[in-house]
Amino acid sequence: MDLIIGGGVSGLSYAAATKHEYLVVEAEPTIGGYCKTIYKDGFVWDYSGHFFHFRHPELRDYVMGQIAPDEMLTVEKHTQILYGGRHIDFPFQMNIHQLEQEEFIDCLYDLFSIPEGAPQGTFKEMLYAKFGRSIAEKFLIPYNSKLYATDLDRLDVDAMGRFFPYANREEIVRNFREGGAKSYNASFLYPKEGCIRIVNSVASHVEPSRIATGERLIAIDPAGHTATTTLRTLHYDRLISTMPLTRLMDLCGLEYNRDIYSWNKVLVFNLGFDSKGPDRRNCWLYIPESKYVFYRVGFYDNIIGQDRMSLYVEIGFGKDEEVPEIGELLKLTLADLKGAGIVTDQRLVAHHHVVMDPAYVHITSASESDKQEKFRQLAAYDIYSIGRYGAWKYCSLEDNMYDAFQLAGELAGDEKWAIRH
Repeated sequence: MDLIIGGGVSGLSYAAATKHEYLVVEAEPTIGGYCKTIYKDGFVWDYSGHFFHFRHPELRDYVMGQIAPDEMLTVEKHTQILYGGRHIDFPFQMNIHQLEQEEFIDCLYDLFSIPEGAPQGTFKEMLYAKFGRSIAEKFLIPYNSKLYATDLDRLDVDAMGRFFPYANREEIVRNFREGGAKSYNASFLYPKEGCIRIVNSVASHVEPSRIATGERLIAIDPAGHTATTTLRTLHYDRLISTMPLTRLMDLCGLEYNRDIYSWNKVLVFNLGFDSKGPDRRNCWLYIPESKYVFYRVGFYDNIIGQDRMSLYVEIGFGKDEEVPEIGELLKLTLADLKGAGIVTDQRLVAHHHVVMDPAYVHITSASESDKQEKFRQLAAYDIYSIGRYGAWKYCSLEDNMYDAFQLAGELAGDEKWAIRH
């Protein structure tokens, strides 16, 4: 039997693809993990912004096959940066010509004055080496420092992989006149009913009787191939874990250097107001300035097409940092939203919050090296760790699904993953 720990997108995708007998064990009362959707007073909120890009047509068709066309929105992405009291198109490095003239000249001069052979051993060094001091210090460093809640010199140079919007000098200069710089996800899909619709689509391929909710894993005996939950002890042939890798190693009694693995946590406020706000276009805004508590604000009303402003607001904290009292933090957030001009005279009529811990793992050269060794040790006991936190990587929801299907195929001896219909 395949024992699958976690009823989020990764665990359910593996269950949908495996050819073995299986059981999904989920600690929470409902499936979905961080892809749950909240419905409150007419607002549709996810735990945070989850949007779908589907680079793999077969995976898109699989998921979309369970969703009626009129349930899914195709949204042309429009995002900006709130910087210095004005809106700059994202990505910042491609749109420095939209800055005030003096700042534009600073960015352009530094871009063409990068020292030959500048070091690129860390994420922060890479930002300086590729974009120069001004672009790095005006946006890239302050924004990512707020996001990751850590010193960027700790992060691996490739910490964000394909998701980082790289651009060379020629592309940056060309965009001054041509405009329209595109990132990896110029458009995205989003269900009108929220991201839980995607979860339910995947879950429709899983036998309901093989999903056990409200049951938390508390111990693993790797040599004995048994796992103990809050309700029982289970014997497995293979254990597929989607929990954070650090927790899996703890439960397996695997020795590891705890200083290697770190992460941030993110408090998300979902906020509903009585009327539309001034921003009628953006899907989300990036906010690098330290005077605002949040680093990103998303507009569900602009994405879904609602007549009342509906926001998700993200605030980053270090993994050991204490989250302030929620009521006081909400007051500060509302004040900062007004200070930033995102909210004017709108009245808050509904709200919800969640703390995601972990939210973004800190990918470092040490963690990348160590996790591969730990994966080999775990695999020797037929234990496999997948998903954003299980694989300890920066990835999309589609990546999680694809990796789960891929693993199911590999463990079944298939050259390529195959979905069980």
